[in-house]
Amino acid sequence: MAPRGHHLTEVALLASASGCLAAAGAGEREGWLDNPAVVASLGPRARDLAVASAARSVLAIVPIAGAGGGGITVKPALGPDEGRISAVEWVPLDVGAAEGEEGVALAVGTDAGWLLFYTLAGDLLHKQSIYPAKILKLNFSERKENAWEDSGSDELSVIFPGVIARCDGADLQIMLQKSFQEVKPRMWKDKFEQEDADDESSFERMPLQIWNVSKFGSCADAAIVGLMPPPLLELQSSQRHYCAITVGEDAVVSAYRLSEDRGRSLVGAILSRGVAATFSTISSLSKILWRSEPSPTKKPRPKPQSFAKTSPLTCLKDSPRKGERLTLSPSGTLAAITDSLGRILLLDTRALVAVRLWKGYRDASCLFVEMLLNKDKASSSSTHLEYTKSDYCLCLAIHAPRKGIIEVWQMRTGPRILAIPCPKGSRILQPSTRFSSSLFSSYTPLEVYLFNGDSGQLSVLNRHIG
Repeated sequence: MAPRGHHLTEVALLASASGCLAAAGAGEREGWLDNPAVVASLGPRARDLAVASAARSVLAIVPIAGAGGGGITVKPALGPDEGRISAVEWVPLDVGAAEGEEGVALAVGTDAGWLLFYTLAGDLLHKQSIYPAKILKLNFSERKENAWEDSGSDELSVIFPGVIARCDGADLQIMLQKSFQEVKPRMWKDKFEQEDADDESSFERMPLQIWNVSKFGSCADAAIVGLMPPPLLELQSSQRHYCAITVGEDAVVSAYRLSEDRGRSLVGAILSRGVAATFSTISSLSKILWRSEPSPTKKPRPKPQSFAKTSPLTCLKDSPRKGERLTLSPSGTLAAITDSLGRILLLDTRALVAVRLWKGYRDASCLFVEMLLNKDKASSSSTHLEYTKSDYCLCLAIHAPRKGIIEVWQMRTGPRILAIPCPKGSRILQPSTRFSSSLFSSYTPLEVYLFNGDSGQLSVLNRHIG
């Protein structure tokens, strides 16, 4: 093994953006990043860092690449019924494809079920009510390199307690690009028009699919792991089916089949639209006849979208053990699940069976990482551009804050290859997307970063082992 000091490489010292991070709680106390009300997300290629505080209702966007100036602070215009920030996630924005550069947007979820998108400059791109519950997690997944699902696509999933919403990557790009083109004209409006622009009615609704996954109890975390075959009686169906894994208090692990079909009849759809149109017409006529009727001062919240069809597959109940967090491998075929008893379960999401178990890791968090284990090639003078996907080995990085270490284990049944000490008040992060593109001939490996909230140091875990 290499010396301990060689396992981490400093990427940036975010002291220049301390004012921006201070708005999110940095420096208020030692270990401020351990606060569960503080959420963080690392942008593609570790160029930007987003830190949000639910208690302060503040979002800090800090640039990392280029070691430039400080970041910006965004205070979302959220009403009392729109909640506070509970989740953040970076998503790609292909607005600079013509210039050969990719852009990004920042998705923000609230504890009242609202989803907002912002540019790097803090401009609001989109605002939409998804479901009246707390957004536990936002997860953007790239499916381009997943051999299990040939017709899969990128997606943004929104996780609620017992509910999963999904937005297809193509629909998301169309909506974001259109909103991006409209940002500057909206910035030129006066104050009153700008306030109207922040209302949901000024944006087109983003197409979503939503499922109820509370058959085995409310979930604390969940993920869509990919496409799966349809039921035997629906082999001729053109609808796609997804597999979802959930973890929670009642069931440590649960699995569901999610269908695109909402299960609504044609007659029901016609009636629902007809009744809505009739009610709208009657309401308009009443306003004409009784003009003295005061207009409502508060706009009603849009009605949640109807659930699509969900089929429970299996569940594991092991009281008093409770599932806490779930992390997917790049292909979605493995899931690392932490529980309340300090165990980490490695689940094969195809076969829905446990393939490995670790004990003694309370409050741990996990991220998958790809490491170079070939000593000859790793020590050679060849550049990183010459490495291919076959040169990397999939591993699991486990951050155990009570032990003060980060361990790296080789998948699926390999040994522990690293144990790195880390300071308190740190958090492991990972870019949400790797921007796999033909513009870059080399393979972009999955990396893990360590952010020390107290010192502002951001480091990357070295890929070369041995």
